[in-house]
Amino acid sequence: MEIVGKFDKSVSLLSWAYNEEDSILEYLERATFLLDSVAGDYEIVLIDDGSVDNTFKIAKDFQKRNPRLRILQNEKNLSVGVSCQRAIAAASKDFIFWQTVDWSYDISDLRRHLEYLKTYDIVQGVRRKPVEIRIGLLKPFLTFLQLFGVKYLTRRSDTVRKALVSVINYIVIRILFNVPISDFQNVTFYPRQWIQSVKYNAKSSFINPEGLIRSYWSGKTIKEVPINFIPREKGLPKGASFRSISGAVKDILRAWFLWIVLGQRGMVQKGKVYRLGL
Repeated sequence: MEIVGKFDKSVSLLSWAYNEEDSILEYLERATFLLDSVAGDYEIVLIDDGSVDNTFKIAKDFQKRNPRLRILQNEKNLSVGVSCQRAIAAASKDFIFWQTVDWSYDISDLRRHLEYLKTYDIVQGVRRKPVEIRIGLLKPFLTFLQLFGVKYLTRRSDTVRKALVSVINYIVIRILFNVPISDFQNVTFYPRQWIQSVKYNAKSSFINPEGLIRSYWSGKTIKEVPINFIPREKGLPKGASFRSISGAVKDILRAWFLWIVLGQRGMVQKGKVYRLGL
């Protein structure tokens, strides 16, 4: 695909931060530089999730340098899911996507990923090329072994523990909801009007998978693109804490019970996933 010039649609970059004073300035500088280079019309929506350090002050100071930064502040620490929902509701541009404040995903190919939104409904980042196994009955077993291989785990997160949590989370979601997407926790690009119409239930990190599941069940086309993981260098990771994991587990089980067991997901029109390499 040949890309010429800046993206001709407007873009909202969404993010949320809790006690990220060590990372927030670099994040905003990188986001501004990248978006200035790929989009003529953009905004950065930042949710300060009740930080008790200097995160909010640093962001407010940066806003003087880039007025395209919009900052909303939660009165207390609420959660990733709530902050994500608030950011989505606040977005005003044609398309939205998100990036973690520690810049844990490589979006250097952002311009190309945005262009795919003219052909597909949704663009989903994937941390790996899908495992390709051609041995019939052994395929599920061999796939399982490859998912837990050292080579794959080191590409998925910055510690083996976090990578194992991520892989188990992925397997559970794939099994329970039968949605054939290669990665549920990554950078996702949506049309704003569509994603703002989704009525989320999740309050945890399950919010990203929930959006993708609902999109797939609504017949959307989903294009997978390679977006690799970048290990955190500053600040403390929070995604693998007991509170985060337990919250995600509760949301997953609740959604499964309501949607699958009780059949409250409504009419399903399966979408199409264009996986990597296809």
